Amino acid sequence: MDIIFQIDEPFPPHVEPDRIEQALQLTLDQFNRTAGSNRVTANSVTVVVTDNELVQQLNAQYRSVDAPTDVLSFENTPDPDFPELDEAAAGHLGDIIIAYPVAEAQALAGGHRPSEEITLLAVHGFLHLLGFDHDTPDHKQAMWAIQKQVMAHLGLAHVQPTET
Repeated sequence: MDIIFQIDEPFPPHVEPDRIEQALQLTLDQFNRTAGSNRVTANSVTVVVTDNELVQQLNAQYRSVDAPTDVLSFENTPDPDFPELDEAAAGHLGDIIIAYPVAEAQALAGGHRPSEEITLLAVHGFLHLLGFDHDTPDHKQAMWAIQKQVMAHLGLAHVQPTET
């Protein structure tokens, strides 16, 4: 799977694209092991690490929440008005947008490095693209279990989601 990175200045020194790539591949593999006939074959996903302003703008526009958040996910959904474009983008799962300043604050509160928090948020956003949510206790338990497994496999079991 190709991961297209856009890491805005001044954040590149604080982001580990190789680790994020490994984490997303592990997440996809874990999902596909348990998905049965709902297996996902994604050719690409975009990961954007940016500032609070852009994330706040997107959060207000798409979720009607006028505040920054740690991560947003935008699934690549077919547009019935432009079916010819759907073929070209068919393998693109979607976009994960991470607010570095929010991630940094969460990392400091959690006692780990910002790059580790970015990895967790990328996994979290990717799980949303795969159809997971944390809107009910059962859904949250399933989503958190995969996050925990992936992070432990990367040696980052100490990095836990901020949301309780």
